[in-house]
Amino acid sequence: MPDRNGTKHRVVVLGAGYAGAYVAGTLARRLAPSEVEVTVVNAEPDFVQRLRLHQLAAGQEIETPPLADVFAGTGVRLVVARVTGIAPERRVVTVAGGDGGGEVGYDTIVYALGSHGADHGVPGVAEHAFDVAGRPSALRLRERLDGLEARGEGGKVVVVGDGLTGIETAAEVAESRPGLSVTLIARGALATPLSAGARDHVRRACDRLGITVQEHTRVRSVEAARVLCADGTVLPSDATVWTAGFAVGPIAAAAGLQVTDDGRIVVDRTMRSVSHPDVYAVGDSAHALGDNGLPLPMSCASAGYTGRQATAAIVARLTGGKVKQTGLEYVGNHISLGRRDGILQMVDRDARAKPAYLGGRKAARIKAGILAMSLWTTSHPTFGLPTRRQRLTGMPKSNDEATTRQVGSGEAARG
Repeated sequence: MPDRNGTKHRVVVLGAGYAGAYVAGTLARRLAPSEVEVTVVNAEPDFVQRLRLHQLAAGQEIETPPLADVFAGTGVRLVVARVTGIAPERRVVTVAGGDGGGEVGYDTIVYALGSHGADHGVPGVAEHAFDVAGRPSALRLRERLDGLEARGEGGKVVVVGDGLTGIETAAEVAESRPGLSVTLIARGALATPLSAGARDHVRRACDRLGITVQEHTRVRSVEAARVLCADGTVLPSDATVWTAGFAVGPIAAAAGLQVTDDGRIVVDRTMRSVSHPDVYAVGDSAHALGDNGLPLPMSCASAGYTGRQATAAIVARLTGGKVKQTGLEYVGNHISLGRRDGILQMVDRDARAKPAYLGGRKAARIKAGILAMSLWTTSHPTFGLPTRRQRLTGMPKSNDEATTRQVGSGEAARG
């Protein structure tokens, strides 16, 4: 129930990616709006399909539904601003936007700010490399590739990192912009985590698309027009794309939350911070152990699993129910190799690739279907949820400052 001051319990979701949008919509539908206020803080006004940013960079158009439309009719309040910090002692989130800074008060936080490209301390990456970890950076790369094509003399693109993002980016650029020369740098053997058959499939796709693969190569530094490798190799590059890993921003660590070396919030089985019980983390921001005892990878699938668990835990704890454990699984990866080819690789309980894999057009269609489903479910966050909202019991009392001092760019998405 509301506290004695008549204020609502304030749930603030930081980030509206795959995990954050799902959690916000589900909580808004399952909890009584007279007792709970759900606010989403996101730096951009639109939903970004991060899984398709390599396509955006390659020159294709992808949908970006306005978040105001996504949350219309849900009661979720939208604040378009960049999160700059968390002050746990005052229970406020500090934000910055086009009209200046402000604060958003909270009782419960769902931390879903995602991840960004990790440069691993390699000189020149921040100054000279592009990435596809966010929409602004993907658009900068797209602009650069447009410029290379416009000059009519071709151009050299070097993709550093042969993880899933690197392979997908190299394939997409090579297929969409055949006038450009694409080189993919692999630190070890190409596509090592995949099964033998899938690795051969990736090699054949690279050959078909004209991608030069540089294996067993470590990058020493990145310059404006070249990549310097540890073995002395120098690769000319008109556009260097850095896809060699991801890390989480410093906001959680700066707020005093317990985090891993790469910045992820350490959580218990219910996605609750082990150091701050009023904070939950989901998606790439969470260091969560899956049902196999291994950390869940940064992926869209993990966003779904951790989001469902956090939602179930928050609803149960606020309404006096029993916290149920939902599944935390890692079953495999789907990799696009351009628009007409792909790989579906399943893994065993120890996260090792199973011998069999699915490749070719069928795998590409399956991934396209997964992407379409992810977009639809994110754009309809309350579809299929019960219309009867649960009442709160034993609700934690809010701060005296129950109102939100927000930046002027915030807006309400109410129905």
